[in-house]
Amino acid sequence: MQLLAIETSCDETAAAVVADSGDPARPWDVRSNIVASQVEIHRAWGGVVPELASRQHVRDICGVVDRALEEADTGWDGLDAIAVTQGPGLVGSLLVGVAFAKAAAASRGLPLVGVQHLAGHIESLVVEGGAMPLPAVVLVVSGGHTNLYLVAGEAADGTLACRLIGKTRDDAAGEAYDKVASLLGLSYPGGPVIDKLSRTANDRAVDFPYARMTHDDRNAPPEGARPAGIAATRRLRELEFSFSGLKTSVKRHVQRRVAEQEGRDVQARPGAPDDMAGHAAAQGAAPQGAAASENRPDTAAALSEAEVADICASFQRVVVDTLLDRTFLAARRYGARSVGISGGVSANSRLRADATTRAEQAELPLFLPSMALATDNAAMIGAAGLRLLHAGITAPLDLNARASLPL
Repeated sequence: MQLLAIETSCDETAAAVVADSGDPARPWDVRSNIVASQVEIHRAWGGVVPELASRQHVRDICGVVDRALEEADTGWDGLDAIAVTQGPGLVGSLLVGVAFAKAAAASRGLPLVGVQHLAGHIESLVVEGGAMPLPAVVLVVSGGHTNLYLVAGEAADGTLACRLIGKTRDDAAGEAYDKVASLLGLSYPGGPVIDKLSRTANDRAVDFPYARMTHDDRNAPPEGARPAGIAATRRLRELEFSFSGLKTSVKRHVQRRVAEQEGRDVQARPGAPDDMAGHAAAQGAAPQGAAASENRPDTAAALSEAEVADICASFQRVVVDTLLDRTFLAARRYGARSVGISGGVSANSRLRADATTRAEQAELPLFLPSMALATDNAAMIGAAGLRLLHAGITAPLDLNARASLPL
């Protein structure tokens, strides 16, 4: 069985042809995997602009699909189904992929499969690594999500039984990377830039705080107030994440260091007016796009490259330690037989190295996607789509995009 998969949940237009391999240990055969990135378009704005993203998806999707079919050496007649990301994501972007997939399925008389984006990230671990020993704890960490899942086993129909056991209460880890990069005057996307600068820097230069979950999430809806379709999920507070405080700590540290470099006696304190915008204006720097909301300073003129790198490394140490502390705590709590880390942030070199060390210490197999499958792609959507198709789960032609879609 072979299908065409489409992924347009954010700012990558992706298409892939994925087929059954015939090998239960490595069930999916990726025959093509094409991604058209929009990074250069959004870099000038300091983050993804939803309207620009959806318009670029419209421009790119036909060509990307044609390339995927050509690389797989197949045509429309060689397909058995169409899979598409239904959500979560930017609704305008999702709609482009969903509309294309529905039109293709209707015109060719093919089954349509709607895929949850995070299920695709979990499936990316299986595409190259093979079947994970279950139960497994999987961290999905990206610009939009920081979620811990317990993959308890396979249901009778072959689908994976996933349960959310921890998540971020505020910023996703990837979002924190982008915001800190913006504060430091670094380019978008911030993750790869901070990762690169951190490799030769002092990660103990700044003692940034770790978030301690000492109280229940006050923003969580009470039991009787959940939206329809959202099942109650018991989560332990020690498995939850928070990065907003760390981001604020970096901001105040930079604010203080800029003031010291300029000879000003300025102390950052909770609730104090932010003087970064004034500093940026004095330097002739105008924050753009998403960076404007962070009052980004022109730190290049105030802090040395070495100091910026040390700040990056110190920030990254706290993020990586936080992610792995909770992941391996969950593995112990739930008796996991394997650990997986997926999503865009799984491409981070320190996260991969430290996760490998911790997995060896815990004597657990570690599953990581290749760089090609770490960021958003359609191969993972195709793999998840095939699993659903084998279970007899298809979608009607009135399938709609959903910005929020629980796994």
